Amino acid sequence: MNIQAFKENLGVSDLPEALEKLIQFQNEHSGFEEYAQGFGVLIDDKSGIKSWSEDEAFLERVHPFAQANGSGSIYALWDKDASGNLDGLPVVVFGDEGGVHVVASNILELMQMLLFDSEISVDFDEVYFYKDEDDYEESEGHATFKDWLKKEFNLDPVEDPDTLVQEAEEKYKENFDRWFEQYYAD
Repeated sequence: MNIQAFKENLGVSDLPEALEKLIQFQNEHSGFEEYAQGFGVLIDDKSGIKSWSEDEAFLERVHPFAQANGSGSIYALWDKDASGNLDGLPVVVFGDEGGVHVVASNILELMQMLLFDSEISVDFDEVYFYKDEDDYEESEGHATFKDWLKKEFNLDPVEDPDTLVQEAEEKYKENFDRWFEQYYAD
């Protein structure tokens, strides 16, 4: 994936360092959905999130950047203060069958969650990670991803990514929900 095209698609001149390095990792060491189950950075035209709202004020503050699971849920950065600076923004998931949730306080937290190597489950009321240890098969490039994250960002796997989701929700859910409801009503 071309990083310049990715930036142009998001309408920014700079990406958070972690996101730019993740794109480089995906380009050079692995492939889409090969290093974390269901996940891949992609260029998104916002057509998927337009099902929630086509209001320009909404679309200007939500920046889709990755597929969250194999069924089509999307991760996006939420520009919580309309600064236009994507660094340090919370990550939101838009579920393919509904449900919108804050899942990480920033890109680095999301990358740490990806070390769990399980797709995120998204429904209307909750979001969670689940791994059936008896049926689990590690993603092809996961070991390389794990080593890379340790080297680049000193990140270790988390036993339970849902704890990071809960922490992010505690920080941002109330404000996100209040902002989001002006564009989307159930």
